[in-house]
Amino acid sequence: MIKKTVAALLMSLSAAAMALPLGSQNVLVVEDDTGKVLLEKNATTQVPIASLTKLMTAMVVLDAKLDMKETINIDRADVDTLKHSQSRVPVGAAISRADVLQLALMSSDNRAAAALARTFPGGQAGFKRAVDVKIKSLGLASTVIEEPTGLSPNNRSTAADLVKMAHAASKYDTIRDMSTDSKDTISINGRKVEYRNTNRLVGAKGWDIGMSKTGYTEEAGRCLIMRIKSAGKYSTMVLLNAGASSARLMDALKIRKFISGDEDKPVKQVKQSLRKKAPASKAGPKRRKAS
Repeated sequence: MIKKTVAALLMSLSAAAMALPLGSQNVLVVEDDTGKVLLEKNATTQVPIASLTKLMTAMVVLDAKLDMKETINIDRADVDTLKHSQSRVPVGAAISRADVLQLALMSSDNRAAAALARTFPGGQAGFKRAVDVKIKSLGLASTVIEEPTGLSPNNRSTAADLVKMAHAASKYDTIRDMSTDSKDTISINGRKVEYRNTNRLVGAKGWDIGMSKTGYTEEAGRCLIMRIKSAGKYSTMVLLNAGASSARLMDALKIRKFISGDEDKPVKQVKQSLRKKAPASKAGPKRRKAS
């Protein structure tokens, strides 16, 4: 009887996802306080996760209680030779670990994430051991993370596992703060450089976002983890393998509307207002306490 009930529930959730056309191929939306599944689509299929990996990188670095004021020198070893992705962080830059973490989380910079792993106690091998321990402690049975950036297609997980990872990451004040800055100014070799959040919804009018991380590689498609408050409740959404940034954005808009039950404002209207907005920023650069 219980099996039939669970099967019926899953069928109804899948039907809800079908009734809400989503461009992302793998989706899970969960109400944080209750664990209630609000939407599900291929949530147990293991796929590449791109820069969503950086949430794990951040947790492992913060768990190690490293000196966040310590200066990290960006090295040639941090340059992406796999995908040849671009970075606005030059080789030779001397940046505090706190600012390197900010760049990895807010701007999804791959050199920053690579530098965090390279300077981890025990180097890359020590970082990988810490990641494996963290994955096991969180019960992420379908998650494999081989490196800190997400550039490797071998970094793989499921939407179901990533909801667990997101819940764990949201307990860190530093991750919540850094991932929800719409922009920040960081000193690079004595020059003030402005960096922006890769998630256009951060700072957008009407959005209460408690945590955010985007991701993209050719293998993973457009990905997003986001914790939002809607209808007075926090929910976590995981969107994987959308075909374009616009599809990922539309999915997030549709899901928020679905959660809130707001039928008055068409998604198209919300998207148009988002396009017109100037991104808001939090007040000035700030130093954050590691948590």
